[in-house]
Amino acid sequence: MMINEIPTAQRVVAITFDDGPNPVYTPQVLEIFSEAKGKATFFMIGEQMRNHPDVVKQVADQGHEIGNHTFTHPKLSELSEQDCLKEIEETEKLIEEMAGRKPVVFRPPYFDYNQDTVSLIQKRRYPMIGALNLEAQDWEQPGVQHILGKSREAVKNGSILIFHDGYGERSQTIEAVRMLVSELTSQGYQLVTVSELLDLA
Repeated sequence: MMINEIPTAQRVVAITFDDGPNPVYTPQVLEIFSEAKGKATFFMIGEQMRNHPDVVKQVADQGHEIGNHTFTHPKLSELSEQDCLKEIEETEKLIEEMAGRKPVVFRPPYFDYNQDTVSLIQKRRYPMIGALNLEAQDWEQPGVQHILGKSREAVKNGSILIFHDGYGERSQTIEAVRMLVSELTSQGYQLVTVSELLDLA
């Protein structure tokens, strides 16, 4: 169901950011990745995209991937199939309009889904993307060292890691990611998009 990693012999990691775009934190993430010459994947919320179109453009222009994270960030298992579809399609359209290409990866808000959600997502041809470092819980602001330590434990060839650049105070995340990215690149890891990682499967 959920893809948390792709087994590969290559030293690659896919770092992802949820709930943006955010005018304060997303540009800081872009800077970190630009210095590291790496790519990230941003699972964006449609209504945030609508609020910050210039940030979306920046992300797309710099060659990062934008994934679908619904329009309003609901628990999909609590919605009717019609509402669920609307959440996914509206954001799909927005990404296509604003970034110039259709999203090809999806992450359900709160990692919440049921059988109906799964079949709907499969119909839309999306892989459901999870992550290996859920214990880092960066969304709870547990401290830079906690986020860094738990994420470090989840690093191996083909790991997908989750962080948040939207909704709330994200400076701990930015700090942890800055340190992690620098460690990973010095260890010879390449930072790739989720799609690039899936292509290795």
